[in-house]
Amino acid sequence: MKVSVLGTGRWGSFITWYLSHEKHDVVEWGREGGKSYTVLKETGKNEYVTLNSSVTLTSDLKFAVEFADLIIISVLSNSLKEVLLSAKNYGADKKDIVLCMKGLEEDTGLRLSEVAVSCGYDKNKVAVWIGPGHIEEFTKGKPNCMVIDSNNRELTVKLADSLRSDLIRFYYGDDLIGNEIGAAAKNVIGIAAGMLDGGGYSTLKGPLMARGAREIGRLIKAMGGNELSAYGLCHLGDYETTLFSPFSQNRRYGEHFIKGEKFEKSAEGVKTVKALKLLGEKYNEELPICNAVYRILYENANPMETFNTLFHRSSRTEF
Repeated sequence: MKVSVLGTGRWGSFITWYLSHEKHDVVEWGREGGKSYTVLKETGKNEYVTLNSSVTLTSDLKFAVEFADLIIISVLSNSLKEVLLSAKNYGADKKDIVLCMKGLEEDTGLRLSEVAVSCGYDKNKVAVWIGPGHIEEFTKGKPNCMVIDSNNRELTVKLADSLRSDLIRFYYGDDLIGNEIGAAAKNVIGIAAGMLDGGGYSTLKGPLMARGAREIGRLIKAMGGNELSAYGLCHLGDYETTLFSPFSQNRRYGEHFIKGEKFEKSAEGVKTVKALKLLGEKYNEELPICNAVYRILYENANPMETFNTLFHRSSRTEF
């Protein structure tokens, strides 16, 4: 396929690396003057990958959109709407779109596929690429399983079959609501895990995992999805890479936060927790872990006191 990847951050550059090695024709677009784009343009590599010489790197969005049979977007969630609207000017809404991102719209709680539809994109031409995996492991040849999901079963199957390889084994998703919410929420649980690590309470990560999946499952069900999706690849199945891995930026953010250390990289869960708080209120669902992280990050709650209160509950038969 002819594929254009919009975004030159760590996942955008990895997707470009991956698809070019799988013999697809790839154009990668980034903003002129942007730090990540400039590094790739000047050196052909970044700290994660070295781009194949067959890749075309461009800051011309019109060229990138018109080139592609398939457009994959991998940018920060709060930049998605701007990118979608700009790309639409060149006909991106007429093409199949894949969002390789994990987040929610901060001020509305919209899932990212819903953001695309709100920008005038056909819901049957928008898919998501989510699930566990770290670039640092993939580039060493260590495989993992991920998910393609959409409102359109035919599109889901076509994309999963076209993009899969021995390195990334794609599953067909069948619950767009559950998979998107689960994928976004695991970053918040990852921040909580990092806070426990930083505070010396790593032993509580087991209860965190059990309660986290149950908490998010209830929200997914309230929103009309399948609560069992919280136990699939996009949430519980992604806990190992998010709650334990040294490569997890959300876990590392939480650990640095507790230790009072500055964290230079992006952690999507910081903004996602705002959206989850909104969704919990909208659907009248209690989200104790998400609300605890919100209070710590935005209301200056004492982290360890908050977590001790959270896990110091009366005996009960279920989470």
